[in-house]
Amino acid sequence: MATAAATSASEPEAESKAGPKADGEEDEVKAARTRRKVLSRAVAAATYKTVGPGWDQQEEGVSESDGDEYAMASSAESSPGEYEWEYDEEEEKNQLEIERLEEQLSINVYDYNCHVDLIRLLRLEGELTKVRMARQKMSEIFPLTEELWLEWLHDEISMAQDGLDREHVYDLFEKAVKDYICPNIWLEYGQYSVGGIGQKGGLEKVRSVFERALSSVGLHMTKGLALWEAYREFESAIVEAARLEKVHSLFRRQLAIPLYDMEATFAEYEEWSEDPVPESVIQNYNKALQQLEKYKPYEEALLQAEAPRLSEYQAYIDFEMKIGDPARIQLIFERALVENCLVPDLWIRYSQYLDRQLKVKDLVLSVHNRAVRNCPWTVALWSRYLLAMERHGVDHQVISVTFEKALNAGFIQATDYVEIWQAYLDYLRRRVDFKQDSSKELEELRAAFTRALEYLKQEVEERFNESGDPSCVIMQNWARIEARLCNNMQKARELWDSIMTRGNAKYANMWLEYYNLERAHGDTQHCRKALHRAVQCTSDYPEHVCEVLLTMERTEGSLEDWDTAVQKTETRLARVNEQRMKAAEKEAALVQQEEEKAEQRKRARAEKKALKKKKKTRGPEKRGADEDDEKEWGDDEEEQPSKRRRVENSIPEAGETQNVEVAAGPAGKCATVDVEPPSKQKEKAASLKRDMPKVLHDSSKDSITVFVSNLPYSMQEPDVKLRPLFEACGEVVQIRPIFSNRGDFRGYCYVEFKEEKSALQALEMDRKSVEGRPMFVSPCVDKSKNPDFKVFRYSTSLEKHKLFISGLPFSCTKEELEEICKAHGTVKDLRLVTNRAGKPKGLAYVEYENESQASQAVMKMDGMTIKENVIKVAISNPPQRKVPEKPETRKAPGGPMLLPQTYGAVLCDAVWKAVQLVR
Repeated sequence: MATAAATSASEPEAESKAGPKADGEEDEVKAARTRRKVLSRAVAAATYKTVGPGWDQQEEGVSESDGDEYAMASSAESSPGEYEWEYDEEEEKNQLEIERLEEQLSINVYDYNCHVDLIRLLRLEGELTKVRMARQKMSEIFPLTEELWLEWLHDEISMAQDGLDREHVYDLFEKAVKDYICPNIWLEYGQYSVGGIGQKGGLEKVRSVFERALSSVGLHMTKGLALWEAYREFESAIVEAARLEKVHSLFRRQLAIPLYDMEATFAEYEEWSEDPVPESVIQNYNKALQQLEKYKPYEEALLQAEAPRLSEYQAYIDFEMKIGDPARIQLIFERALVENCLVPDLWIRYSQYLDRQLKVKDLVLSVHNRAVRNCPWTVALWSRYLLAMERHGVDHQVISVTFEKALNAGFIQATDYVEIWQAYLDYLRRRVDFKQDSSKELEELRAAFTRALEYLKQEVEERFNESGDPSCVIMQNWARIEARLCNNMQKARELWDSIMTRGNAKYANMWLEYYNLERAHGDTQHCRKALHRAVQCTSDYPEHVCEVLLTMERTEGSLEDWDTAVQKTETRLARVNEQRMKAAEKEAALVQQEEEKAEQRKRARAEKKALKKKKKTRGPEKRGADEDDEKEWGDDEEEQPSKRRRVENSIPEAGETQNVEVAAGPAGKCATVDVEPPSKQKEKAASLKRDMPKVLHDSSKDSITVFVSNLPYSMQEPDVKLRPLFEACGEVVQIRPIFSNRGDFRGYCYVEFKEEKSALQALEMDRKSVEGRPMFVSPCVDKSKNPDFKVFRYSTSLEKHKLFISGLPFSCTKEELEEICKAHGTVKDLRLVTNRAGKPKGLAYVEYENESQASQAVMKMDGMTIKENVIKVAISNPPQRKVPEKPETRKAPGGPMLLPQTYGAVLCDAVWKAVQLVR
């Protein structure tokens, strides 16, 4: 395909050389520009066919000499009145959209979808120069997919006119094959190079391209065959003495590699070769066949699975790693990354293998570079890239530029910026020769530390409302370098003063860290001063610093120093114990209040229950009035069906004496009611309770049973209505709904399946809406045997590809929100949070395809107004669920509550021993 395009593109060039010369170079340039514009519009029109049948022209119908005529004719065909007006309107709309996309990219150059849309519209409009620039900018930031590269290459090939254009296309192919290992791009490259065989060095160029293609993807079991065949066909077509031996060599090399359809290749070789196939070739062929059988299960798993097939590729990678062939390991990683280029863990594993095993500079750095271009939001990839560049001796200026790119990559968390700064500062520290008192590298290191602190304070804190470094790790490292490597304790003390003023003075471990630094590189006076300050400021474990101070004075201080230390520590600990006693009393009071409130609620429930019993013994008229009042105040409380009278449950069976007659008036109120005496009512209730079948649950069938709850109490015949729902998961053995003593459905049931896999599949129906309420489906677990068992379907940890949205209007539907979110990426799942009654809570979780799309959506949607509500959007990171403290940990058996200082005293000896070890 590419060869034919190249041949057709070279014919006009030959004609122009044979024909008369143009009047001037300027006219020639104008003509060339006109031809390219016409051809680009023809390509766009033929590709997208958005205008209509009048523009559906064949590209080869446009020759060099009649470019202007073609443009005029096509314009005339496509401009009959109203149709021309519609096209102008569409073109104007496209131009406005192009301007919007360009403005969006000027704000955020990392918007992948914006780049793709802009290229599509520019190509549609035939803006050749602009579409080239847009593609160039995108390729500098992101690796392009196989489809984007092939589209770009085909456009450039169709426009190529001379040798310079051909060289430009060659350069594009070189860039394309570096982004991903794509057999189709290599095949296009080889076929296009064949078109230039007539130029100087053309034959060597073709062979070089094919050899590189075989080295790159010749081992590809399903797609490598096409490259081998194309190379053989090319060599067979060349008329020269050495061609036979070259074709023999290609056959033998191919038959030694496990590829699909090897048998056909061997048969073709036997038919083509005039001599018998050598024994060594047959042996290699049989060996390759045996290897093919080992690889087939993994290849077939890939063929059967759907993209992106990450788990199948992971299994394949594990298999190749055990065998240990570097070329095949590299190929399977590259194949996996084509479909999983946005999976950071896969890039980390690949780069780690190259760093530790192959250690080839160009290959290692190329993979690291591609990794950060694919997943720029992952700080671990940038840190590894900086280490790899330092490991392979890359120029300092290049490493600094890479670090600046990392800062602009748009990390999702504040701590990511701390991590990348630490990696860069570590690199700068390793460049410094600390034997010299002063050097350019040392000054650069100090300037970088200063800039890091300013950056975290201004840029990061402004964006995330936190610096990401609450413990001042970067400042601590700087202080250690100044003290240990530069012998500059004055600067180290200044840094520690800054650390303490940033909210760290209340922590004992921070003071002990400073004390250890003073012990190692300072003097006793400053150690004593630091400990005295620690005694006054520490609020978490003051016993620790008090013990350290007393120990130091015991071994090094004078009597006066000892007395001062004892006085200060005793005063401080007395004040701390007093504060702790007050806190303990306050906590005990709160516990007592909670107990009193619980007791009050218990009494209120008992009184309410007694009141209900008393109401049952009243006369019919009074009872009817009470029911009317109750209905008037609570007729919308569908959440509590047990408070309503269910007439259908009290309908007598045929043959029984009907003692209750209900005559409904115009307002639906009871007119006359005949009620049985209370004694008979009790007897009837007792008999109903005896007749009510008990639902027995067999705990041995828990694995094939699910527990379904939060169903509407008004559901009639729940087993009949739920059966079709759950039969979609597998064969249902039994549905056991739970009823009250009066025969009312209690809103939950057990569903027993025939197979365990059906029960597991049924768990996926959790939160499915049934009659307007979310149905809860959970595993069937005996709570008496597993009292701590809890089921929570959704993740409670950080999910960088998922968003949490709050402040939504209650009227916002799932479809409306999904339409808004789709503008920023591919939405895999969207969940509106509801209460048990199915009413919206104004919250939602949106899962995107990858972290990059989620990050873009946060920046664009946070603060957006939806139906007059301003929403808040953030990466999903639910707070840790508080585990209720067990009573035995609060109080000692039969004794008072344990005070916090007991815990501190227990730990004191252990911490002091650790401090001594550090010293």
